[in-house]
Amino acid sequence: MNDFQEIADRVEIEALRGEFTDAAMMRDRARLAGLFTPDGVLRMPDVPVELVGREEIRTGGERLQSQWDFFVQNSHPGTIRIDGDTATGRTYMQEVARLRDGRSGLNFAIYHDTYRRTAEGWKFAERVYEVRYVDTTPLRGSAPGPGAEAHDPGRAGDAGRAPGAFEMDASATEVADDFAAPASADRLDRAIAALRANGFTAELLDDAASARARVRHLIPAGADVFTGASETLRLSGVAADIEAGDRFQAIRPRVLKMDRATESDEIRRLVATPDVFVASVAAVTETGSLVIASGSGSQLPASAGGAARAIWVVGAQKVVPDLSTALRRVEEHALPLESARAQAAYGQPSAVNRLLVLNAEPQPGRATVLLLREAIGF
Repeated sequence: MNDFQEIADRVEIEALRGEFTDAAMMRDRARLAGLFTPDGVLRMPDVPVELVGREEIRTGGERLQSQWDFFVQNSHPGTIRIDGDTATGRTYMQEVARLRDGRSGLNFAIYHDTYRRTAEGWKFAERVYEVRYVDTTPLRGSAPGPGAEAHDPGRAGDAGRAPGAFEMDASATEVADDFAAPASADRLDRAIAALRANGFTAELLDDAASARARVRHLIPAGADVFTGASETLRLSGVAADIEAGDRFQAIRPRVLKMDRATESDEIRRLVATPDVFVASVAAVTETGSLVIASGSGSQLPASAGGAARAIWVVGAQKVVPDLSTALRRVEEHALPLESARAQAAYGQPSAVNRLLVLNAEPQPGRATVLLLREAIGF
């Protein structure tokens, strides 16, 4: 290989690394995933996270970024060693972030990279993230917009803690009113037992992938299925399975094409009485109640009993002790996140105009709650 080719390869690899930081800052996870080979791997042992393949990198990254109040990443060039159609290198990182649960920090890290030349150009075959320094002293600044005041300036922090102290997944955190942290195993078990006692079919699953497979199994082929607007369904892939495939008669894509002025009655009937309704909830109480918040109310009739069968996929962070805490979770946590999403998607914030509480299910077998051990969605 001549010197010119090696210079061109180095320039392209540097551009690839810069594109990664830009996609992370812009929260463009689809673009970020496309920077990897189809079988590429993103490993972050100190988080801990390991994502294999573009789809896992996209969905896993979205789950992580949903926990940020803000995140700033700076990357600095390191080494590049080229060997034909493969290369290795290092990128030095400086990051500042605050999570929605109030924790914040500054860290310095290294990406240990393996690159591969493809028909699309150089791609990451593997990135391994190694944290070298963490400072969890509360940040004094703030990010404009929803969540800017979520931090607690008086919260104690330990400067210079060991790697792993500032972890994005917060999976082991059990802080009162930490509405983003997954519930403990004991709390999940209590919620499952209470839901079953109240007439719901309740299953405890490991993760979103398990829920995705379970939903496909639970819905009969050819059924009319209405999917509620839900980040949980989107991030897990459940919405795409139902709405993009041909196994079911998906109602949401059909309704989106209808004229709301002339076909409003038909839209109302379609969404109120489907064969199967699939969605998520804002909270599940340890006493066995489901709390569902809505701006338009379109999904409430199906939830309340209009659908012949209802399935709710629920992340572990949505389990709360009681109804009063559930209502605070709606107002203090779910609403700000949904408002930010709605503002970006529709140009206007959301609102809790309607609220439905399901304390029990009188029809055996109608309502299924798939409760996950991991956090996902709002």
